[in-house]
Amino acid sequence: MVNQKAPSTDARACLAALRKALPDDALLTEAEALRAYECDALSAYRALPLAVALPHDRAQVRAVLRIAREHAVPVVARGAGTGLSGGALPHPQGIVLSLARLDRILEIDPRNRTARVEPGVRNLAISEAARPYGLHYAPDPSSQIACTIGGNIAENAGGVHCLKHGLTVHNVLRIEAITLSGETLVAGGAGLDGPGYDLAALLTGSEGLLAVVVEATVRLLPLPESARVLLAAFATVEAAADAVAAIIAEGIVPAGLEMMDNPAIRAAEDFVHAGYPVEAAAILLCELDGAVAEVEAELARVRAVLERHGATEVRVARDEAERQRFWKGRKAAFPAVGRISPDYYCMDGTIPRREVGRVLARIAGLAREHGLRVVNVFHAGDGNLHPLILYDANAPGELERTEALGRRILELCVEVGGTVTGEHGVGVEKLDPMCRQFDEATLRQFHALREAFDPERLLNPGKAVPTLARCAEYNAMHVRAGRLPFPELERF
Repeated sequence: MVNQKAPSTDARACLAALRKALPDDALLTEAEALRAYECDALSAYRALPLAVALPHDRAQVRAVLRIAREHAVPVVARGAGTGLSGGALPHPQGIVLSLARLDRILEIDPRNRTARVEPGVRNLAISEAARPYGLHYAPDPSSQIACTIGGNIAENAGGVHCLKHGLTVHNVLRIEAITLSGETLVAGGAGLDGPGYDLAALLTGSEGLLAVVVEATVRLLPLPESARVLLAAFATVEAAADAVAAIIAEGIVPAGLEMMDNPAIRAAEDFVHAGYPVEAAAILLCELDGAVAEVEAELARVRAVLERHGATEVRVARDEAERQRFWKGRKAAFPAVGRISPDYYCMDGTIPRREVGRVLARIAGLAREHGLRVVNVFHAGDGNLHPLILYDANAPGELERTEALGRRILELCVEVGGTVTGEHGVGVEKLDPMCRQFDEATLRQFHALREAFDPERLLNPGKAVPTLARCAEYNAMHVRAGRLPFPELERF
């Protein structure tokens, strides 16, 4: 918990200006009202903001940014608060800018297969609005019932169906955003390619450090003629991991290819009753979509691959209801794990698919070293791991051990050629592992890019990109026998 200090003179002046510029219902300053905004879904870190602004339109968003800049007060943009890296953690002397009230679907264009939406629109609501036209929005995070498109853009969110259809960055065509200086930035366009630099891709995944999104045009895809799911059970995690690599090597690109280990299987089954085989060491869920004939042919090919790699059971969902149950269990895995542990810490790293089996074995060893349990649920098709570290925040030292284990897992991802995040962003959680991922020259470019948009560094300060001083200190602490664990970072 970050202690809240008394507001500075500039902060008090900022609050006074905001009260004049915003309606009475658009500014929260009472401690109890602020408490609902003290963290995102990564609740290990908390801080009360100075105030929360809840603008009704983009003119009020611009006013908040203008006033904050005039008084040098930090601004943290926030969507639904479902993030898992502390990206929406408030600044104790700053303003939380909630985009929740900008929640209109402005247009569904079935001819061009696009939707134009405000940032507070829920992910699932886009597909619900597009369904009458036979269309849907492909990225589907597990939190899609609650998460918003603005937050999805900030974190470049993924989901269980992104292996084939792409992440948020592949499905956002145009972004309108407001910079801290109050300028409206239009990035991208409605066509396949826009002129100039791809600023829409730059803003996607920028974690609120560059500008505040106020509108997005997203790509809609036709609902598939057929969608079928196979569930395969395995006696070992390594066998399941090998099967994943074999499916992709076969030239098949499933709509989704997910993996759960035994603790995750049991937790999800107890919670959702999806029909999972609870004795399996691991299961794969493989969804294929497209034309009926194409899907049927690929089902046979995938089944053969799974059996060839030691699947003890292969089951195809009998109907749409069973297909939905299979996915409900996977998407409910995080809350399901919350029923078996007082707290859990969700990590997010990506590794080459060929390393999945070896990395999971090493994670198990690291968990034993730290005296903690780890449950694995992840997007196996693209190597995006989500180890859930189980702990009790009320037990002395457990949070610290959990954080240490989490950092070691992310360092392991880098060690095998992966990255420290796949879709949850860096936020405050992964600043130290970022020091292992990138060298000094690259980090300097990240900072230079940010300053081109926000010279005062008032937008979401302290997130996403570590300072060079922090990295120098962190890496110095990890020098072993005069050498850093990762030689490519020695010059840093």
